[in-house]
Amino acid sequence: MIAEKEIIKKLKKVFDPELHIDVYTLGLIYEIKINKSEIDIKMTFTFPGCPYGPWLLENIKQEVSKIKGVKKVNIDLTFDPPWQPNDEIKGMLG
Repeated sequence: MIAEKEIIKKLKKVFDPELHIDVYTLGLIYEIKINKSEIDIKMTFTFPGCPYGPWLLENIKQEVSKIKGVKKVNIDLTFDPPWQPNDEIKGMLG
């Protein structure tokens, strides 16, 4: 069985190339659902026109697909609600 903590561990390996913080810590991941061998991830970008968006999506799929038993990774991209950095991230970004 695939554990959510395994998915989170892989998400923490995917870094926003401009902010140098992983997508999970940034709060870009809104939801993770596990349905046997299929993983559904609901996420956002730091802003809708993010030039690294396609790169981030591909890297997330590649990393999560490395987990034993994962056959498919689906990403639902949403901008509702828009991303807002929490206080910890604001502190990291200055």
